[in-house]
Amino acid sequence: MNVKIEESWRKRLQEEFDKPYFEKLVMFVRNEYKRTLILPPGHQIFHVFNSCPFENVKVVILGQDPYPTPGQYYGVCFSVPDGVTIPGSLANIFKEIHQDLGKPIPTSGNLDRWVAQGVLSMNTVLTVRAHETGSHRNKGWETFTDAVIKKLSTEREHLVFMLWGNYAKEKINLIDTSKHLVLTTVHPSPRSADHGFFGCKHFSKANAFLQSKGIKEINW
Repeated sequence: MNVKIEESWRKRLQEEFDKPYFEKLVMFVRNEYKRTLILPPGHQIFHVFNSCPFENVKVVILGQDPYPTPGQYYGVCFSVPDGVTIPGSLANIFKEIHQDLGKPIPTSGNLDRWVAQGVLSMNTVLTVRAHETGSHRNKGWETFTDAVIKKLSTEREHLVFMLWGNYAKEKINLIDTSKHLVLTTVHPSPRSADHGFFGCKHFSKANAFLQSKGIKEINW
């Protein structure tokens, strides 16, 4: 199957695109777009991949579902477009960065500046029905994004994986922890951030690891 995605990813993921599960997933997603409002807009499904080639990845942040509110999600996990109110989880991420690194809290929730530096902030499910959290779970996206994680783990070295919350932590078995740094804590959601996200210092730890490997740190 021919999928429009940045070339370095296409080369490595073509074997997934050719598998029966992915064809079934594409049929399901196409039908969903025809009959109801699906997020993100179709051309933005692979936005984070198109903006961060395989060789440029330094940090992987894993989420689960896209934001289901129209206007919020455009293909980068936790991120929202300029001018959109910053959601609770992202506000807590910014708060932890402020406490950890002393950086001022941004007024925009657009994380494209992170992606451009090599932060692959990826949901494990890449589409959702408007106002229906989790509506596209268990349709094949998880198989695809597991393959992405495995490719990164196998073919790259010295990456930082940030796994926040129980769902993300389950992906640790896909990662070679002997050559990558895996950071785990609770989800930054307002419901759980007080139970370990605040004070986790993942952002300074990530930068210290990258620096120790001679890799340019992220300007969070």
